[in-house]
Amino acid sequence: MRKEQSTNYANEQFLSQVCERNSAISMISGRWKAQIVYYIYEGSNRFNLLQKKLPKISETVLARQLKELEKHAILVKAEVPGTVPTGIKYILTNKGLDLVPILESLCDWGKIYAEGKEIFAGTEAENA
Repeated sequence: MRKEQSTNYANEQFLSQVCERNSAISMISGRWKAQIVYYIYEGSNRFNLLQKKLPKISETVLARQLKELEKHAILVKAEVPGTVPTGIKYILTNKGLDLVPILESLCDWGKIYAEGKEIFAGTEAENA
């Protein structure tokens, strides 16, 4: 969370106003958010299940990332009936479900380009 008086906060607000793309990236930015959304989509929808899927994440960071995703209405918390103490599961909203194919596309894009490969199109390769 940024201080509202900080330059970073002001820049983030400005960029969000001039382009929705920046708003969208801001909502899903964070080291773990994409994986959290995807694992909830796959059915690992409880805190302890997410911890098992992401063994390197701390409880504090997982809780914070879940709260941020909830704040942006990408997921909601729901009580698990018949559990003592009351269990909580996370459910993707329609907004969160719409995000899944975008994350899958980003994953595919990353498989091609994120490994440091430079791929040139057409005549650009000849000029390189």
